[in-house]
Amino acid sequence: MNKKRITSILSGLVLVAASSCSSNARQNQNIDINDDSTKNQQADTIAAVEKQPEVVFLPDTIFASVNALEYKVETKDNSDGTLTFTDDLYRSTPGVFTFRANLYRDADMGGTVTGTPTTIERAWTFNTDYDTQPTKYGTWGGGSGWTGQPVYVKWTDEQVAHFKATSKDLTADFSNEEIMFGSLCSKTYFLNPNTGKPSRTKLDAGNTIKGTGSIDPEFYNYYLGQGVPCRAPFGCMAYDLEKHEKTFFYGPDAGAWRSWGAFDSSPVDVGGFLIWPGENGTIYKFIREQGNLKMHSLLRYKVKGRNAPGIESSICVYKNYGYVCDNHGNVLCINLNTMKPVWRYDNHDDSDGTIVCRPENGTPYIYTACEVDKQGFSGTCHIVKLDGTNGTPVWDTEILCKRTGTSGHVLDGGVYCTPLVGKGDCEGMLFYNVCRNSAAKSNGEFTAISTETGKVIYAKPLKQFAWSSPVAFYNENNEAFIFTGDASGNAYLFKGKTGELICTKVLANNFESSPVVIGNSCIVGSRINGIHKFVIK
Repeated sequence: MNKKRITSILSGLVLVAASSCSSNARQNQNIDINDDSTKNQQADTIAAVEKQPEVVFLPDTIFASVNALEYKVETKDNSDGTLTFTDDLYRSTPGVFTFRANLYRDADMGGTVTGTPTTIERAWTFNTDYDTQPTKYGTWGGGSGWTGQPVYVKWTDEQVAHFKATSKDLTADFSNEEIMFGSLCSKTYFLNPNTGKPSRTKLDAGNTIKGTGSIDPEFYNYYLGQGVPCRAPFGCMAYDLEKHEKTFFYGPDAGAWRSWGAFDSSPVDVGGFLIWPGENGTIYKFIREQGNLKMHSLLRYKVKGRNAPGIESSICVYKNYGYVCDNHGNVLCINLNTMKPVWRYDNHDDSDGTIVCRPENGTPYIYTACEVDKQGFSGTCHIVKLDGTNGTPVWDTEILCKRTGTSGHVLDGGVYCTPLVGKGDCEGMLFYNVCRNSAAKSNGEFTAISTETGKVIYAKPLKQFAWSSPVAFYNENNEAFIFTGDASGNAYLFKGKTGELICTKVLANNFESSPVVIGNSCIVGSRINGIHKFVIK
């Protein structure tokens, strides 16, 4: 058993990035795809067939929009920082290893149902610990908060046998399937998704966890960021799943341009490196090892004349371009080979929901949205589609929203969730939960938007505002059914195409977290102390 490989399917990975490159990229590389001599050379030997094709990258370009930024790239390791491949390893892993499943963050989790479902049923509830310790930042309790999605892995029989032979921290419920998540109570939990019981002993992360962790697709590493500095130290970490212990910790960063050192972002393996944005105005690029990370380089940035922003969103990736949005409303494209900005777009206000990519005819298009925060108590949520190669807007949909609460505890309006891109009978549709907060008849709206025009197709009222991200289930006719939750613990099941409400039930206290989908079920956390499995029937 290769201990460094988390899935045997990846050990023989053949890179195919060059085969998916655009015609312009081929021209830039001076490759004649009609050259018969090249075909003959490739046919001459088996070695030529087995040789990995050249990785084709998007251009190393800096657009004029970057002039608004002050930025600094710091290189900490003299090894080559070029990505070694552009394949999305998360699409080959048996499970959901990161927030919204893959590098595009398009939540392709493979949810399935039979026929037309009619109800949502609870399979189990697991209660986390509850942290009652008062801190400078409040009392955080337990369960999970925003974004809080569990990750899910399917171990092979060989891997199960390996863990059982080497680990003393497994329980009787450890099996081929396992979910992992960090809790607001600061503990990290490992559960059997079928029984809802612990599969390993819990670990103490040291501080409140709000964001979503990430399992490395090539190593037995689980990455997790701390969300609130209730205790020192404060930063991000890696667990070695073979040793079942924390083996790496980073933070605080003394050179950061912003002092808030949280890591709500879910990091990803891109071309052999781990990319991890922080809330301290820095995007980190790590070299990965079993149980350990080593800093390769980083990018610090801010708009000239302003303080550095924080990044709560998870980075979205297309080939060598990474996309993030921050709490000043910047949408930034980064060349992950060099860690330099490619372009910058101003989306008006605080943006925390993760960007989603959907390529069209070889061009990456990205979708993002902002909140109503810095605009005041009333403002506009901008949902935008941008050309991912240069930051040019395709459309900008404006939705009036409000903040809610008092000066001591204000909740922003707009969008906190990550959008769901429709497939099947919902091809060409984009789904958001929008916090309207008295700017409409309902505080929250489940909203469908055309990916082509940006036009609102429908907006269905929710009983409360919603930060949780929607997920989809598809039947044998490729019809989409969408599950989502709101801040009052209501769960909803909608027919994606029409917005018809099929079922709604009060099932928890507050769904801030986003679900992970397994077959016809989803597992999602709630505030207070609950992690729940719901079955769509």
